[in-house]
Amino acid sequence: MCISEQEVERQCRVRRRFQPPQSGDVRAFNGAHDHHMLTEFSNQLADAAAKAAPSVIQVHGRRQPASGVIYAPGVVVTTTRALRREDRLHVRGSEGDAVDAELAGWDPATGLAILKAPALSAAPVAVAKQAPRVGHLALAIARSWSNGLTVSAGVVSIIGGPLHTGRRRAIDQIIRTTAPMHDGFAGGAFVDTGGELLGITTASTIRGLGVVIPAGIAWTTAQHLLEHGGLKRGFLGIAGQPVRLPESQRAGKAEEGLLIIAVTPDAPAAKAGVLIGDVILAVDGQPIGSPEELLDWLTGNRVGKTATLRLLRGGKPAEVSVTIAERGAS
Repeated sequence: MCISEQEVERQCRVRRRFQPPQSGDVRAFNGAHDHHMLTEFSNQLADAAAKAAPSVIQVHGRRQPASGVIYAPGVVVTTTRALRREDRLHVRGSEGDAVDAELAGWDPATGLAILKAPALSAAPVAVAKQAPRVGHLALAIARSWSNGLTVSAGVVSIIGGPLHTGRRRAIDQIIRTTAPMHDGFAGGAFVDTGGELLGITTASTIRGLGVVIPAGIAWTTAQHLLEHGGLKRGFLGIAGQPVRLPESQRAGKAEEGLLIIAVTPDAPAAKAGVLIGDVILAVDGQPIGSPEELLDWLTGNRVGKTATLRLLRGGKPAEVSVTIAERGAS
């Protein structure tokens, strides 16, 4: 039987197609396949960061900027750790334009703060519909000092709680993650691989793991603060940062104080004679070691009342009396 040249060529092609690959060919195939999978996975993470990025903004409330997340048009959720002063706040969206912001409220239990910035045009972040699980991969997203996007990857390590944050105060649940975060991540977004919000980053750590406030708790807190925005809040007009006290200057068991780095002209602190370089040790006998503790103290029925600030001035103890003003009052 004669076989045409065309049939011979066809059979040769079939044999080549089903011929077992050589070891070198297998390694090449596996390497190319792995590279493709890693590239696809890498692109998915980059897409997730890009999706959330417009809703993560820069917050200027201290010397070094921190971050915030858009909750609603013109409303930003951040943390009190991102704030080192009470006024002259502003935020900057991904477009780069800085706009004025006003502190609308804060929650002493969670440390979350709400800023109102009506001129901010960024869109609210999308909240994840699926709850995080231990082992899930996630991204922490913030804004750097230059307003560039900063991203850190990690896994959801622990979901637990409550976390006690003060007397009769606690966060019902927290997420802890392996994603490394510096101070600029305070108030940033913690998102899933789809770019949707899982929580608000705090830049705080517990045993080396970053602490994240779950989105459900953050959004409930934000709604509560906005609904009760008419409550009076005390105002001193200072900016400060924690400072560790030398043993020779400690009063009782206090190891830290609040170093004053700025005083607003004509504000209550300025009128009382508070100076840059003073260290606040206590207010009406309550120790103060951070801006968060001062904001906490100012929450409540303080407006119009006189308080005594116990200070260190030039290394020597001093006291001044200050009348608490209302935040936002003209």
